[in-house]
Amino acid sequence: MTRMPKPEIKTVKMHELASLRSHGGVDRALLSFDLEADLRPAFHWNLKQLYVFVLAEYESKKNVLNQVILWDKIVQASDGIDSALLKQDSTYVKYALVDQSTELRNSTINLSLMWDHMPLTGRLFMERAPGSSFHLPTKYF
Repeated sequence: MTRMPKPEIKTVKMHELASLRSHGGVDRALLSFDLEADLRPAFHWNLKQLYVFVLAEYESKKNVLNQVILWDKIVQASDGIDSALLKQDSTYVKYALVDQSTELRNSTINLSLMWDHMPLTGRLFMERAPGSSFHLPTKYF
């Protein structure tokens, strides 16, 4: 049986932290990121679309694991295989990194790229590629 090539994820990293503030009683961080990924190997005859997203994960006193989607994109098979070549430089997040309380400061944030295979027929499945980590400051700015 021949194994299919795996998608190649070159970069998923924070580019710049624009702000870390208290907003409505919760911590909120705005940032930009760099992303370079070749998801073309995920394409096959039964693929309708890929739901691709950048995920931030961190620990807090309230929750062992916090997960926040920062950016997402739907890659349609009908748009052609080259639509699965993703390159984002200095792209600001679509959705802010928001904690449910005030526990973002001094946290280590781990970024990952995830993609959900949505076939024409059959089961859904998700894949993940680790990205990078960064540490948020202890004070608001």
